[in-house]
Amino acid sequence: MIAIDNVLVSDQIIRDQFVCDLTSCKGACCVDGDAGAPLNKTELKNIDEVLEEVLPYLNDESKMEIERQGRYVYDKEFGWVTPTINSKVCVYGIFDQNGIVKCGIEQAYLDGKVKWKKPISCHLFPVIVTKSKDGTTEFANYEPREDNCKAACALGKKLKIPVYQFLKEPLIRKFGEQFYGALEATALHLKK
Repeated sequence: MIAIDNVLVSDQIIRDQFVCDLTSCKGACCVDGDAGAPLNKTELKNIDEVLEEVLPYLNDESKMEIERQGRYVYDKEFGWVTPTINSKVCVYGIFDQNGIVKCGIEQAYLDGKVKWKKPISCHLFPVIVTKSKDGTTEFANYEPREDNCKAACALGKKLKIPVYQFLKEPLIRKFGEQFYGALEATALHLKK
């Protein structure tokens, strides 16, 4: 583990390699799991603020589920999460012409309709961030899905891109520029 301020970072985030390969996994991280995407309290407000702009991107089934379940739901194990359709695809997931699940919130962001990109838990995947029971320490662990992320792990190795480099934008978004600079410096030091 690498300690940066109050964050303990798994060595794998520096050592292992990863690049999403959506043509292979078809956006499985938006479908596979025990619940929807984890949300922090700020993100509940973000969803409230962007929903009207995001709705046109969603299919009728997603809209009906949002109406039935709400914009977000509370899960006993994971806390606040995005709702899912039949415990599968996230209600904010949209399918492109190739059958790849992408984020409707992110598409609205890319189209300039909203200023919030997507939940940080989605942006950081396959890095999962949890907090200690007392809330003073965060743990950043690399947890790719064994089957769904196999192609992404292979592509990362082929391109020689470490996890932390692939996830530079979300790591900075979550922890800040100084954190990322320290992580990068640690990675370069350990590489020597």
